[in-house]
Amino acid sequence: MSARAATPRSRVGLRLAVLGAGQLGETLIRGMIDAGLASAADVTVTTAHGVRSAELAKRLGVRAAQSNADAVARANVVLLAVKPQQAVKVLLEVGPRLTADQLLVSAVASLSLHILERHVGANVPVVRAMPNTPALVRQGMTALAGGSHAKPEHLERAEKLFGAVGQTIVLDERHMDAVTGLSASGPAFIYIVIESLADGGVKVGLPRDVSLRLAAQTVLGSGAMVRETGQHPAVLKDAVTTPSGTTIDGILELEEGGLRVALLKAVVRATRRATERAHELFGDHAK
Repeated sequence: MSARAATPRSRVGLRLAVLGAGQLGETLIRGMIDAGLASAADVTVTTAHGVRSAELAKRLGVRAAQSNADAVARANVVLLAVKPQQAVKVLLEVGPRLTADQLLVSAVASLSLHILERHVGANVPVVRAMPNTPALVRQGMTALAGGSHAKPEHLERAEKLFGAVGQTIVLDERHMDAVTGLSASGPAFIYIVIESLADGGVKVGLPRDVSLRLAAQTVLGSGAMVRETGQHPAVLKDAVTTPSGTTIDGILELEEGGLRVALLKAVVRATRRATERAHELFGDHAK
């Protein structure tokens, strides 16, 4: 597997169609344009409502297509970003129109490569992506898995696309439910941690705004320490934990409160739910 940081400015001849350009789609478009992957004129969008498409065209300078079929005809990369309930309907519309010269990247939660490949033309390269919401501030984490016709250059192109809004990692698709449970659901777990730390600061006398700022930056900085130093979190924790100091007393409370086990179980439970949801949403279409 590989990991990649945000992409530097470069041009790769990208002509992108974003089908279902909601919040994630708009974020990717902005990041891609700023990263120099394509100009706004090279991006075509569709949305569930024409008004939204027109607003994006005006605000970002992209092209608003009249239909999904029109959008994919102009593209060499197609990003499927519709709601899961609409995914198969859109695939039935555009799948037969795609060719082996195009790349389909799906950011639809729970939609497997098997289902994607059954709804597109022969030999069409497909990549499945699982981003998370910090992509909105270009601190996202996106896992990518390639289909049977996806070559290394297709995965590299998908990495560049999502690298514009954070970091990427390439994995086997069998890990995607676990990715959903950890990095896609994980921000919600961390927000609870930040909220709890901030509440603790208020409890010991800090103003709410100060406490929240301290808590958020502490979590951000701690994550950066793990990522940038490459050291195990336990090693970094021990570096903060001095004999008879304040930190060890706090850790004792965390252990007695079961924080470690609670977070572990949250990831396991979210992963299990991701598997269940895939069956609920697409079970009939997987055959």
